[in-house]
Amino acid sequence: MVRETKRERMARKATEWAESLTEPPSVVEDAETLDELEPEEAGPPPGAGPVEITIEAGAPSERLDAALARRIDTLSRSRLKSLIGEGRVSIDGATVTDASRKINAGARVVVDLPAPAPAAPAAEAIPLDVIHEDDEVIVVDKPAGLVVHPGAGNWSGTLVNALLHHCAGSLSGIGGVERPGIVHRLDKDTSGVMVVAKTDRAHQKLAAQFADHGRTGPLERAYLAVIWGVPKYREGTITGDIGRDPRNRQAMAVVKSGGREAITHFEVLETFGGAGREGVASLVECRLETGRTHQIRVHFAHIGHPLLGDDLYGSGYRTKLDRLDREAPEVGTALRALGRQALHARLLAFAHPVKKKTLTFESDLPEDMERLIESLRDL
Repeated sequence: MVRETKRERMARKATEWAESLTEPPSVVEDAETLDELEPEEAGPPPGAGPVEITIEAGAPSERLDAALARRIDTLSRSRLKSLIGEGRVSIDGATVTDASRKINAGARVVVDLPAPAPAAPAAEAIPLDVIHEDDEVIVVDKPAGLVVHPGAGNWSGTLVNALLHHCAGSLSGIGGVERPGIVHRLDKDTSGVMVVAKTDRAHQKLAAQFADHGRTGPLERAYLAVIWGVPKYREGTITGDIGRDPRNRQAMAVVKSGGREAITHFEVLETFGGAGREGVASLVECRLETGRTHQIRVHFAHIGHPLLGDDLYGSGYRTKLDRLDREAPEVGTALRALGRQALHARLLAFAHPVKKKTLTFESDLPEDMERLIESLRDL
């Protein structure tokens, strides 16, 4: 038996996502025009209670979970498979628990949807900068210092906690749990624009777009970073598989084996403090073709240009910071005030999971990075 490779699986998922769009997505330049778009005919996400369907005449015999997934587009196939296994699906009045059971034309199927289980993380009234919100998604401008998801050492005060409070009553349940659907993340100390799913169907379709990394769809991500030094080329592509750093388990690194493919495209927008490659630092725009943990930080450190303020991957540049303190104290002050890696997610574009239009959102540089760049311009 020939197993499907990872690349083939990603390509298949991307094709399935593309085929789910009945027409090519058109660009919406201003996200505020979203409400003027024509909605998909599918109804709102279902709440608790029975969902009844009848398999239409002439329909071919197929697996129960596949048949339901094609007819109930508000629930993912994996969620339906779980419901079947829990005994919440009946065919012609008889409960079934086998998702692979064949179902034929004329069959009456009832799916008994439970109420979304309460979210494990607690809702917290944390202020959010909401760029856009509708029934399916919410787009936020994440500040530096905000952890995305609860975890070891950060069980509260996260973006998820904030979204549970902000979206109370409007989450239909991701996988049966009342929680926001995180489809991508930003590091705690990286600022910028993020999208989060509010429904199961939105989570499913957004996740497929991020898995495809924009290769066949409209997904686009752009970041601004301030790096030490000046790269050899004004534009370029950094490649190198990323995996756990064998010398530091808290960090990632470009590795020879066991890593995951990572591709970062960049363009130098501005250089500071010297002519040519003698400059002290550069402002670069990065566009990701993949989305690995710490990808931009790891790739630029790998080519000898770590991000300013990045203690994890740029610790070797502390002597440069000491020199700046002596020769350009205003830069050293701005960098110490930054207190984090100089990285900001400035742009995010994706196809709306239901309305199918491409939405583009941008985020201005936060004040701490603006002050750093202005101080560098005075060198």
